Amino acid sequence: MENDGGTDGSTGADTDGGPGWAATLRWAGQALAPGERITAVTPLKGGWTSRMRRLDVERPGGRAPYALVLRSFVTPFYRRHAPALLAREAGVLRLLEGAGVPAARLVALDEDGRACDHPSLVMTRLPGSVRVAQDADAPRRADLLAAQLAAVHALPVPRGQRPRTWQAWTAPDLVRVPEGTGRRGLWARAVEAIGREAPAFRGCFLHRDFHPGNVLFTGAGDTLAVSGVVDWVETSWGPADLDVAHCSTALALLHGPAAGLAFADRYRAAGGTPLAEGSDHLYWRLLDALAFAPDAEKVAVPWRELGRTDLTPALLTARLEDYLQALFDHYA
Repeated sequence: MENDGGTDGSTGADTDGGPGWAATLRWAGQALAPGERITAVTPLKGGWTSRMRRLDVERPGGRAPYALVLRSFVTPFYRRHAPALLAREAGVLRLLEGAGVPAARLVALDEDGRACDHPSLVMTRLPGSVRVAQDADAPRRADLLAAQLAAVHALPVPRGQRPRTWQAWTAPDLVRVPEGTGRRGLWARAVEAIGREAPAFRGCFLHRDFHPGNVLFTGAGDTLAVSGVVDWVETSWGPADLDVAHCSTALALLHGPAAGLAFADRYRAAGGTPLAEGSDHLYWRLLDALAFAPDAEKVAVPWRELGRTDLTPALLTARLEDYLQALFDHYA
C-alpha cells in the first residue's frame, strides 16, 4: 500500500535526518509551485516494499494546503530494482491520467536516487483509507473491488504503450511448504498442478498487485466507494485471471477461503474480462496462492499495522491450506 489517506503513523516531523534526507526534501520542494513549501513529513503505515511518507504542503495567499506522497525504496533488494520499478510506475501514472481509474498523478521522479538519499517518486495524495477489517462492509468492499478491477482490465491501452509481459512470482521448485504441516499431500498436488505449461490467454492491462491493501475507500454502508488504486510498480500485460487470482488469495487470507473463492463470481457479475474455465482457471489461482507460502507473512505485517492483529502465522497458514483445498474442490 502506498498512498493511503487514513493510516498516518504520526503527526510530527520525519525523523530520518542527515544530509541525504535534507537533499530529498530539497528535491521534493523543487517540484512545488512558487511560494509553496513542505511544512510537515509523516510516515505512512501499511506498506512493506518501500518507505512511504506524507508531505504536507502550505500554499501562499491563504489558499488551502494539500498533501503529497513520497515513495522511497530503501532496502538493498528493492533499491537495486528501484530504477525499473519507479520508471514503470511513473509511466503507468502518466498513462492513467484521464483514463477514469482513480490513480495518483505523478509529480516528480528520481528513479536512480541521484538527487535524493534513496530512489524516490512523489505523487499526489488520494483521499480515503485502506479497509481490511472483518466488518459488515466487507462483502460490499469485495463487490467494489471486483468492479474496480474489471474497469482496470477494460482500459484500451495502445499496443505501443502496453506494459511488460506478466511474470510468475513462484515456480514448482520455489514453493516453500510450511514446516510441520499435516497436509503435505495437498501441497504436493498444488505444486504439481503449476508444473504444466501456462494456459493460453487473451491479454489485458493488469495492475498485477491488486488486493485490498492497494485500494482506498471512503464512506461506509450505502456511501462506501473506491477512492483510489495505488502501487502500480508491478503493472503488466497478461491474463485477467492472474489479477483475479491475486485479489482472491488476499481475500481468503483476510476473511477466509469462502471469500477468496467467491471473488471470481463477483468479478464476472461486474462485467469483467472473460476468465478461463476449469483447470485452466485453477492454474492461475494456484500459481498465485503458492507464491504466498509458507505463511503470507509479507502481506500480514502491514495488515496487522492496520488493526488485523488476529492474522497470526498459524491462522494464515491454515487459511492458505484451506483455500488450496477449496480451489481443488471447486475447480478440479
